[in-house]
Amino acid sequence: MKTKEYKNSITEGVIWKQLLLFFFPLLFGTFFQQLYNTVDAVVVGQFVGKEALAEVGGASAMIINIFVGFFVGISAGATVTISQFFGGGQMREVQEAIHTAVALSIAAGIVIMIIGLFGAVPVLKIMNTPSETMEGSVLYLRIYFCGMVGNLIYNMGAGILRAMGDSKRPLYFLIASCLVNVVLDLLLVVAADMGVAGVAIATILSQAFSAALVITALIKFPEEYRLRIKNIRFYGWVLKRIIAIGLPAGFQSLMYSLSNALIQTNVNSFGTSTVAAWTAYSKIDSLFWMVVSAFGISVTTFVGQNYGAGLYHRVRKGVRQCLLITAVCTLFINVLIIPFGQILFRLFTTDAEVIEIGVMMMHFLVPTFMTYICIEIYSGALRGMGDSFIPMLITCGGICGLRVLWLLIAVPRWNNMKTVMMSYPITWVITSILFLIYYSWYTKKHKII
Repeated sequence: MKTKEYKNSITEGVIWKQLLLFFFPLLFGTFFQQLYNTVDAVVVGQFVGKEALAEVGGASAMIINIFVGFFVGISAGATVTISQFFGGGQMREVQEAIHTAVALSIAAGIVIMIIGLFGAVPVLKIMNTPSETMEGSVLYLRIYFCGMVGNLIYNMGAGILRAMGDSKRPLYFLIASCLVNVVLDLLLVVAADMGVAGVAIATILSQAFSAALVITALIKFPEEYRLRIKNIRFYGWVLKRIIAIGLPAGFQSLMYSLSNALIQTNVNSFGTSTVAAWTAYSKIDSLFWMVVSAFGISVTTFVGQNYGAGLYHRVRKGVRQCLLITAVCTLFINVLIIPFGQILFRLFTTDAEVIEIGVMMMHFLVPTFMTYICIEIYSGALRGMGDSFIPMLITCGGICGLRVLWLLIAVPRWNNMKTVMMSYPITWVITSILFLIYYSWYTKKHKII
């Protein structure tokens, strides 16, 4: 029988209200997580120059996203596993899953740190990083990867808290960590004139701070499932379950990031101004990715707990309502940012050429966001039910595979930035259709009605 200590309302009450109550802390949490790199970009763009903006963004940001995105995908296996156990009231299993998840984040952080330190230079060369930004990009990456353990511990710990319906404390921890990051950026970059090195040091110190906060929260859990430092280790059966669910999601994220890296490689060929504009645009359009990602995590946790509790009618209703709410929010984002393109880009740079290129990118891509939302919501819902392998195949084939083909076939023939950007809406439309078909088939086969 469940106790009041871990009972929550995700399996009860009005569905759309529960989704929104979970969504808003996630949204603000994602916002402050994005704010790490955005503050870095604003500070170096305004106080160092467009070359520094390209160094902390561009290929460097893409390489970081590849590794962190892969681990976040793996950690989704822990989130789903814990949410299903928690929804079913299996507290011993919850405790073993928590200790395994924390052990996994420590081990993965060490491995990724080593790979990043030794692999930064060859990967940046493969991505055609402009020669004038190579030295700064290498310095930024090597410092950033030294803090990878703290980064992954926070991401895993936040996922554990959210799996049990607590989306507020990860938000509070991120707000505190972001404030630390802003203060350190100003001290190290503006006052101490340390350039991209100062930005990287500020980021890893603030991420270590957030990791300490989330570990403290796990240690203060109720007795029956709290984290105990001496018990952090791999429980074999839990690790297998986490990997079985998380590895396809991690591989999906990896392939997605690699296809984006190929796009970045094409962008790099158009010069420093285009790289700087793409970097600034990626910070602006992160508003959409924050919203859709928060809804994706919300629906995964919502479906995971209700599926674990056998409430299949709430699963189907929750997915439909989440799709509708996400669509409305996407339309609002279009109206919010398109009219203010130049103003937004001036936050990052005063270079007229960079602003002109960036506004063109915004007007081309932002109206196509609606074609992506089915991918995020359906894949999140399927993952919550424990199915991550087929969504991985659909994403890798529909988005990654087709995007690579487009870049290899169309871009050499029509070599301009619009052809590169066209790879996004084309692959989103096709993949959304595939997800709609598969989700309908899956729910009928497994009688999720």
